[in-house]
Amino acid sequence: MEKFALNKKTDSLFKAIIGLKNIKEAEKFFRDLCTIDEITEMSERWQIARLVNQGLPYRAIAEKLAVSTTTVARVASWLYNGAGGYRLVLDRENLHHGSSLVSKKSLEYTN
Repeated sequence: MEKFALNKKTDSLFKAIIGLKNIKEAEKFFRDLCTIDEITEMSERWQIARLVNQGLPYRAIAEKLAVSTTTVARVASWLYNGAGGYRLVLDRENLHHGSSLVSKKSLEYTN
């Protein structure tokens, strides 16, 4: 995996992001910062990570989200072997929303 080098520019961006107070502020900031395609791709990756974490089969995730199994496998690789960012947020999300066990509703939630 390619090593990401943090610097003053990235620190400034990350500080701006953690300074956002709610979803509306995040929507406004990311809409100005990113293209629609970039936001869509990031949202898609996040949904994939959540579903992989729930234990759903890659093919089911790919079909549900209309992405390739290669994309699902790539996100899973980052989830299991990345810098730990997905795991950090998923664990925090699970603390706030209960167990990450697979449920029938897990295939229904994508947005």
